[in-house]
Amino acid sequence: MLGSTHGTLTTDSRRARVIACGEHPSPVVHGRPAEAGDTDVSGRPLHAAVPDLDRFFRPESVAVVGASDTEGRPNAGITRQLVAWAERVGARLHPVHPTRTAVFGIPCSPSVADLPEPVDLGVLLVGDPLPVLGELAEAKARFAVVFASGFAETGPAGAAAQDRLAAAVGRSGLRLLGPNTNLNAFELFRDDLDGPAIALITQSGHQGRPVFALQELGIRLSHWAPTGNEADLEAADFLAYFAERPETGAIACYLEGLKDGRSFLLAADRAARRRVPVVAVKVGRTETGARTAASHTGKLTGADAVVDAALRQYGVIRVDGLDELQDTSALLARARPPQADGVVVYSISGGTGAHFADLATEAGLPLPALSAAKQAELHQWIPEYLDVSNPVDTGGHPVGDERGRKIIDALLADPATGVLICPVTGPFPPMSDRLVRDLVDAAEETDKLVCVVWGSPVGTEAAYRETLLGSSRVATFRTFANCITAVRAYLGHHRFVSAYRSPFDEAPRTLSPSFRKARELMRPGRRLSEHAAKQLLRAYGIRVPREQLVTSAAGAVRAAGLVGYPVVMKASGARIAHKTELGLVKVELTSASQVRDAYRELTDVARFEDIELDGVLVCQMVQRGAELVVGVTHDPLFGPTVTAGLGGVLVEVLRDTAVRVPPFGEEQVRDMLDELRGRALLDGVRGGPPLDVDALVEVILRVQRMALELGDDLAELDINPLMVLPRGQGAVALDALAVCH
Repeated sequence: MLGSTHGTLTTDSRRARVIACGEHPSPVVHGRPAEAGDTDVSGRPLHAAVPDLDRFFRPESVAVVGASDTEGRPNAGITRQLVAWAERVGARLHPVHPTRTAVFGIPCSPSVADLPEPVDLGVLLVGDPLPVLGELAEAKARFAVVFASGFAETGPAGAAAQDRLAAAVGRSGLRLLGPNTNLNAFELFRDDLDGPAIALITQSGHQGRPVFALQELGIRLSHWAPTGNEADLEAADFLAYFAERPETGAIACYLEGLKDGRSFLLAADRAARRRVPVVAVKVGRTETGARTAASHTGKLTGADAVVDAALRQYGVIRVDGLDELQDTSALLARARPPQADGVVVYSISGGTGAHFADLATEAGLPLPALSAAKQAELHQWIPEYLDVSNPVDTGGHPVGDERGRKIIDALLADPATGVLICPVTGPFPPMSDRLVRDLVDAAEETDKLVCVVWGSPVGTEAAYRETLLGSSRVATFRTFANCITAVRAYLGHHRFVSAYRSPFDEAPRTLSPSFRKARELMRPGRRLSEHAAKQLLRAYGIRVPREQLVTSAAGAVRAAGLVGYPVVMKASGARIAHKTELGLVKVELTSASQVRDAYRELTDVARFEDIELDGVLVCQMVQRGAELVVGVTHDPLFGPTVTAGLGGVLVEVLRDTAVRVPPFGEEQVRDMLDELRGRALLDGVRGGPPLDVDALVEVILRVQRMALELGDDLAELDINPLMVLPRGQGAVALDALAVCH
């Protein structure tokens, strides 16, 4: 695995010593010691380190090692591209080759040591870059790009070679892009476009081509970072850097894997704080996609459900197709913030309007009905028999007078209108020509978003090529689906950033009193019994039933009297995972004789199954509520994750869960619960009372605190069921499983 385990910056041995001493490590952030307050209780950083990449993208001097001008050789084409790029950005280019005196007429140095000046950037077009990296470090170069493949993407031997590159870079202070990358960073970007720009990050250069081509539609691109295998510089570095750039209107990403989950989330947090939208294709939704991505970049793709939740937590807009990446990034880069959430659909065809409205409503876009007064205003220009409630059906956009423009202006003037969408399934001159001209003119005079879907498969019509694409104020799409995806992302992004509070600001930085109690209960490398696991929960203030652990039938009868009838009895042992299936649970016991018999039955079953017990639990019988599950697992990329969902014996059948990556706050917990298909159960169903959601939220937050403080030492925690009682009565952990690392 590349990068540091679970996103931490400490080794397992260091962490073990630190925990034993009751202190926490001083992590290192990009080669420098972190300042006080830079880490949470788990030792993970709380702030993204933003590398200074100005001299990477705009160097004053560049060395091309392995430069060539021999036609037909790959290096010649690459060198030619770099020569043109260096001239464009005003950089001095120095070819390096041991046997040439000049390349493309530029004097050539035989080695890096013979360069006429220090260079900001070295581009390595050689098969074995390791020795050259050492030479560049000696020459005090700041950045290097390794074009060569054959590293971690090829298997263990390649991964070892990449580790050697990373180690050399780590010792040198040089920053490295690659290996297994390309030269997309040095493309010839158009400099005649203005307005907010898209900054592009891709782990596969070819996958960035569609976004790069947006320039031909008048949409500005500022940078392209092709990160390759990320032996050093990673997507998170560029994300944090681009988020700080004043020209960045949106950041578009194609990601195959994340080198370090925590680093990426910190960079996404920086973008969210600055209200910069981030749109990403993240492959690995399926096992096949994940396997292919790993073979391509040698990265760990991570469990997709966790990746999806983590991106959503920090406002990263995940899309599936490159066409969606283009359209959504372009819209978010250029559109001004919405003045309202309402979407109004304006159509010259009733069928088109109905079709679009169905798709938009299904996707969750709000299509509010226009007010009676607004509908009456529209009927000044639209026949009474046509529906103008939303969608607005004109029956055909007026061509011979100003009625069409008046309709559009009236819709944009409505306070409830945040977005006006006009789907045009096919050109119908002169009506469609006049329609798009009126829309473009109206868009120039409003701050509200105007979108057009031009559905013609031809795309050569003047109304499209000249009028629509010539406007920077109208967002033009070719499909209904992409328009809906982009508008939903646009409204969602602005809702998200307007309410965003960074969870890293509120992450715990000091250990709670619970930690010392919990540490005494941990048994490294072992699974705790239910009784011990519940003691762990109790240490963090999570309510468990009244119960006693007994080792005799007589003790069980005494315990039942103290706990209070009716009682539940359960076998307790570290090796027991599923008590119900093994017949190791007895419920609703109401007498001493039942308790005595139950004790004998439970111990007989355990003896027959060869299960070692630490005793039998005699537990309070808790009244019925809703059974949920709350747990902790470890993700290889993000570290501890917290899951909540519908629980009980059907938890693995229902699979109705939501996950979050710590740190997170109360509002994110409530959002997490809203994702559950069975969320309505908490509000009370079939005449039942509403349940204590506040108590459930508190349990999840306490479990998060446990996950953060115990860190890697708690490999797994499962509270199932967590009985959530009627409002005001709390939540009780009826059973628990804990595994120590």
